[in-house]
Amino acid sequence: MTRRAPGAAQVLGAALLALSAATALPAAAQQPLSASDWLSGSVRGPQRESSAWRPGDDAPPPRRPAQPQPVAETGEVGPVQVTRLDQGDPDSTGTLTPRRAGLPPDLWQGSDPEELAQMLLATPARLQAMQALMKRVLTAQLLPPAAAAGAEANGKPRKGQLFLARADRLLDMGALDEAQALLLAAGPGEPEVFRRLFDIALLEGDEIRACAIMNGTPGIAPSFAARIFCLAQTGDWAAAAVSLHGAESLGLIDERQAIMLTHFLDDAFVDTDDMLEGAERMTPLDFRIHEAIGQPLPTPTLPVAFAQSDLRMNSGFKARLEAAERLARSGAIPAARLRAIYGEQRPAASGGVWERAAVMRTLEAALQTGELSQALPRAFDEFRAAGMADLLAAMVAPDLPEAYPGDGRAAELAGLLRLWHGLPSGLAVTPAPELAAEAPPLPETRLGEALLTAMADVDAALEGDLARAGRGIAMLRALGLLEDAKRAETQITLLPQVRQEF
Repeated sequence: MTRRAPGAAQVLGAALLALSAATALPAAAQQPLSASDWLSGSVRGPQRESSAWRPGDDAPPPRRPAQPQPVAETGEVGPVQVTRLDQGDPDSTGTLTPRRAGLPPDLWQGSDPEELAQMLLATPARLQAMQALMKRVLTAQLLPPAAAAGAEANGKPRKGQLFLARADRLLDMGALDEAQALLLAAGPGEPEVFRRLFDIALLEGDEIRACAIMNGTPGIAPSFAARIFCLAQTGDWAAAAVSLHGAESLGLIDERQAIMLTHFLDDAFVDTDDMLEGAERMTPLDFRIHEAIGQPLPTPTLPVAFAQSDLRMNSGFKARLEAAERLARSGAIPAARLRAIYGEQRPAASGGVWERAAVMRTLEAALQTGELSQALPRAFDEFRAAGMADLLAAMVAPDLPEAYPGDGRAAELAGLLRLWHGLPSGLAVTPAPELAAEAPPLPETRLGEALLTAMADVDAALEGDLARAGRGIAMLRALGLLEDAKRAETQITLLPQVRQEF
């Protein structure tokens, strides 16, 4: 719609905005606990509990220590009281039981939540074996760690710090589905949980769901930019324009946001060549508004989670391929999904991602006939040149024969890819001698920190430090993660073959 000069309605809107700002919003947004600094500022105001109370009702009584209740002397119905319900500890929230995750339920016991949160966000997981383990660690339903003594008095969060770090680590991997499931398990009523669910919906291109989350979550004070965006998405363009004018006049949104939202609301900018520069810190809300005004931004230079936007069917095939490869490399999507996207269309050109799509089509046909002597070596060479031989193994290893006939290169590659994926193979592998390490003493507590340290040690193998990787593998075994240790040891041993020619 076309922006007009402020009238009575806009002046009223500005006054209402000023009143709400004075009563509901603090002078500065609360700094969130997040390693992903690209999250939108979709929430303003302090955290607060949600309850059945609504504006206009009498304030519910404060929580009090439990006291013996009197026994009723008559059958007369007593007065109904409203109290807030205590929420559980979100740090115990998960989508996998400890048994399914293969982890001890007391993994976090004895550790400081803040230290664990920092370690989770910093621990690398580049090897496929460690990516799979990291996902289980992040989504497992484990006993929460006890808060450090005096944490509340020192202003540190007692609950939820580890939970948000787990969600942010999933977001940094680009694993939006797993992050969304974890956040929903805790409920969207907390501002920082809502903030992440809102951004996940935006990254998936589902603005209607994002705004429905905002409108259906009581006790949440959205930012003005998010509120203006959702007013427009629900068709209330007039209210969106009035809100924008009032927020801009009162300095409640910065100049860049005001210009961007003006382009979004005013159709006079549709046919202009006025291109908006992207923000230095691109958020999902900014990204989606750029797309809405016809100025979409490329995702390869943005955090990997933004690549999920290119997986939508309205994206071009090349963009879908590149996004799927990037997400599969980070462990965000299963290799089977990448394989399916490769087969959606015929390659439109040659070189790069087109070449990998072409060799995958050829390999798919060869897998049907069982004649792999040409297709498998060609596919392996193409994927290895792009640093993606491990993804090829994850895609096709289960379909390769355990013992391919003959002693040619196809037979060696079939055995190599099956071994990498943790499947039985006719190819024998001897672990690198540098990986041998004595079993370390298992700590009685702080097992989680020991596990994360071991995972970081294993990752050092990709930099050539096999002795450190061996210590990490030994700790994994000491923690009872025998399958993870074996798969990591095998993959590290096979790295030279996966990275270079035979």
